[in-house]
Amino acid sequence: MEKYRDKAEKMGIDENGFKMERVLPARKHQDNPVYAGLIEQVDEALGTVMQTLRDLDLDKNTIIVFTSDNGGVTSGDNFSTAQLDIRGGKGYQWEGGVRIPYFVYVPWMDQKGSNIDVPVSGTDLFPTLLDLAGLPLEPQAHMDGVSLKPLLEGKTIDERPLFWHYPHYGNQGGEPSSIIRKGNWKLIYYWEDLHSELYNLDSDLMERNNVADSNKELTASLKTELLEWLESMNTQYAEEDPLWDEAARKKRLENHRTQLLPRLEKQRKKMLSPDYKPNKDWWGSQVEK
Repeated sequence: MEKYRDKAEKMGIDENGFKMERVLPARKHQDNPVYAGLIEQVDEALGTVMQTLRDLDLDKNTIIVFTSDNGGVTSGDNFSTAQLDIRGGKGYQWEGGVRIPYFVYVPWMDQKGSNIDVPVSGTDLFPTLLDLAGLPLEPQAHMDGVSLKPLLEGKTIDERPLFWHYPHYGNQGGEPSSIIRKGNWKLIYYWEDLHSELYNLDSDLMERNNVADSNKELTASLKTELLEWLESMNTQYAEEDPLWDEAARKKRLENHRTQLLPRLEKQRKKMLSPDYKPNKDWWGSQVEK
């Protein structure tokens, strides 16, 4: 923890560490020293796993996949990190919630640390591992995933849309929505009021410029494709809550701005102070309700 607190101080600690996103405050900088220490421990643990494989003489026939189920915790659970030049984080519908690390190491392939920029999905993991292990694919078990073995061999795969479905609220600030990405275009369809956001990820990775109104035909086409896919997957949808209270919602959002945001700023400054000490096992050093 001290290592990263000192690093933050040398880089310059911003007076304000949070900004309001649509629902919750979001962390602006990667300057949580406890969280950073935990990330380093994850790196060390991965090294331990790989060294153990070498010690057991299993490293030559073991595939290593390192990935994440979502983006960093920008809001909600612990307000611990920032996604820098992409918007949102864990639980969000923007790229900060879905654009994640995806490392694949196959010891019998000469990958040479190659970087592949083809968009892929976690649903591709199962068919990829089957294919790499020389086992037959199971199309009924991975209908929305494809084998990435050709990409790892320097070849191509057919271009396809990617889909996400998040039909509920999240404690990190995410909203009930469904998403289609096709090429560099990404459409987010919101279930609260059925409006769409359209972004060109090639020119607007931060998803700040919603161009749905100026691209009505493309928006309609992507929305149709998204809704047809949802139907084909026998999807469950969000339902209207009869107890919904709009006044209570507005009051809660105002409390996020006037009470939660200042409290987070105070906690951040305390954690970055020279005399701050987390618990010995770190757990409970900062409790969120």
